[in-house]
Amino acid sequence: MTSEKSAISVSNLTKRYGNLLAVDGIHFKVQRGRIFGFLGPNGAGKTTTIKAILGLIKVDEGEIEINGMNIKENGKEAKRSIGYLPERISFYDNLTALQNLSFYAELKGSTNEECKALLEEIGLGQVMNKKVRKFSRGMIQRLGIARSLLGDPDILILDEPSTGLDPEGSLLVKEKLRSLNGKGCTIFLSSHILAEVQAICSDVIIINKGKLVAEGRIEDLSRKLEIKPKITISLDEKPPENILNELSNMQGIYKVEGKGSLIEVTCEPEVKVDVLIHLKKSGLKIKDFETRTPSLEKIFMKCIKEGS
Repeated sequence: MTSEKSAISVSNLTKRYGNLLAVDGIHFKVQRGRIFGFLGPNGAGKTTTIKAILGLIKVDEGEIEINGMNIKENGKEAKRSIGYLPERISFYDNLTALQNLSFYAELKGSTNEECKALLEEIGLGQVMNKKVRKFSRGMIQRLGIARSLLGDPDILILDEPSTGLDPEGSLLVKEKLRSLNGKGCTIFLSSHILAEVQAICSDVIIINKGKLVAEGRIEDLSRKLEIKPKITISLDEKPPENILNELSNMQGIYKVEGKGSLIEVTCEPEVKVDVLIHLKKSGLKIKDFETRTPSLEKIFMKCIKEGS
């Protein structure tokens, strides 16, 4: 495999549990410096794939590389650059948040000062000396995220990072991930909250029943699956029928609907501006407009349906 530009490279990954084929020969690459969403319905094989990438389970077939290093041959060195948040997190509940984080920091070669700084950043600064047994589910999740950030990893692998978080916590985590990505960190996250994935991820990988069904940039998948954006334009008067017909005949436009003083246009992303220009040149006054991009939920559902 050639993976000079890949943070994670997976080839022919196959894992069986008895008669169950959990992961069925999947291939994908996660480019460095990008945020990838890893999606699939329950039981699709996402957590199994993540555990395989981390070398936590033995696979039946396939090769996995982290930053060009094969994890079978250089597992310890390859995993040194990874921060990991598992789907189910556990800590020593008789220890404080700081004591728990300091324990893992020793294993990572990090400092106590870094632990305190991370707890502040993740919103646990005021409770760092509180025992974890008194923590809410959301507080434990924040502590898990802080643990994954120890040692300033080049790659973050996060399995359901928003579990248990309130809106404030979710926003804080999203902002932190964007900040880390801006500094070059590669992020690979699995989540069931598709709106959140769409808000932060540039690329997605979708699996179903252990098989890869789609991968790529979100906008490219929209185009490939023919899921088009829609622009709704509010005018100060009902548009003449000939204007609607002219819009319908423009290249890149698939559907035009007039609803009183509103026009709804389904089109290619690059022609949205042309629609507005045409209406303005026709002498119509545009009061407002709104663009609705294809939701990741629609992409996801179509991929799962076609890949079944």
